[in-house]
Amino acid sequence: MSAPALQSLDPVRATTHVAAPYDLIELIFFAYRDFVGEADLVLSSYGFGRAHHRVLHFVDRLPGLTIAELLDILRITKQSLNRVLRDLVEGGFIEQRAGVADRRRRLLVTTRSGEALARELARVQSDRIAKALDQAGEDTRVAVTRFLAGMVGEGDRAHVLELVARGRINGPHL
Repeated sequence: MSAPALQSLDPVRATTHVAAPYDLIELIFFAYRDFVGEADLVLSSYGFGRAHHRVLHFVDRLPGLTIAELLDILRITKQSLNRVLRDLVEGGFIEQRAGVADRRRRLLVTTRSGEALARELARVQSDRIAKALDQAGEDTRVAVTRFLAGMVGEGDRAHVLELVARGRINGPHL
């Protein structure tokens, strides 16, 4: 089949006259690969993976988070969370505490070990972000923040920005 015929089968090209931003799609793939890659090396020394990292990150940034809130943030099943959370609790990285107003609620907090690991992972990723922002030039952070917020689905964007702001209130942790 000829190249023009193959192009006509491409659903992106068939539905729009604007070329797909393959360069940006691919840069996002590669940036994500390297952004999580260094953290993966740290996590692997504990026998942990990316799911552990995400749970640890949000519990550290939002102390007192409930299981339901964490499920909503991560959009994973309770079964998936239970396995990862069990690893982190049994490893001494996260504690589950009873709520003050409702003792049936389980509030998640990092232990000192969990906090130290979360901070090490954040440091590794923060270093990469700082270098990229420095290379991009002044005032890039605002544009990058707007871009990333724009990549979040419209229906979830306000909620995500609220969570990011809550984490900012809790401090930089570095």
